[in-house]
Amino acid sequence: MARNTEKAQHVLNRVVAGRREEEQGPRATRPYLASECDSVGEAEKWRMEIVRDVGKKVSVIQNEGLAEHKIRDLNDQINKLLREKYHWEKRIKELGGPDYATSAPKLDDDTSLEVVPGKGGGYRYFGAAKKLPGVRELFVKEPTMRPKRTRAQIAKGLDADYYGYRDDDDGVLVELEAQAEQRLRDEALERWRTEQQATGVDVDGAGAEVGDAVGAVFLAHVPLPSDAEIEKAVLQRRKQELMSRYLTDE
Repeated sequence: MARNTEKAQHVLNRVVAGRREEEQGPRATRPYLASECDSVGEAEKWRMEIVRDVGKKVSVIQNEGLAEHKIRDLNDQINKLLREKYHWEKRIKELGGPDYATSAPKLDDDTSLEVVPGKGGGYRYFGAAKKLPGVRELFVKEPTMRPKRTRAQIAKGLDADYYGYRDDDDGVLVELEAQAEQRLRDEALERWRTEQQATGVDVDGAGAEVGDAVGAVFLAHVPLPSDAEIEKAVLQRRKQELMSRYLTDE
């Protein structure tokens, strides 16, 4: 019963549409080429017709339950209409009408993805077409590689700080070096005292006085070693340690 009602309604719609066409006259067909139109008003009419057709097809293609071939056909039709709309907008501008390329809102900014840029917006995927097999991979962007810098570009960023020329400007390094130098001196002096005592010289009894602070004055009744002698003793001791470590008795 419901099926018969649908058929009757369909027949009625066709009859009404036929009567409307008889009253309004035959419907004009959109020119195949936009260049055949010489009127801004007529060109505006054909552009609006295309806009309505695009809106209807974009609405239909949102249905993910459509067959794959139907989705692909709809997507191709929408792209064809968008290219046609581009040509009509170009013709309208040539005839002195508005420039829709800059003033009109985009129809598909939020509903499409572009894959091949070009005139008329390039080829775009709408609605369910964006989820078709092989389409998602088209929009996966490869990670951008940072370009390698040339030697000249690297050299521009090298200054005195890079080479450590200003490391001691705050005085910290100077103090650390002074402490390390004093520690080495004290160690060398202690080794010298030990070696002198081993030869029978009573260094402590001779009245040697060693200061605790850096730059302290040493008073002794026996000759103290010079800097050169201390360095020589340090080198000799290191040489003996290396020989004992790496050389066998043989």
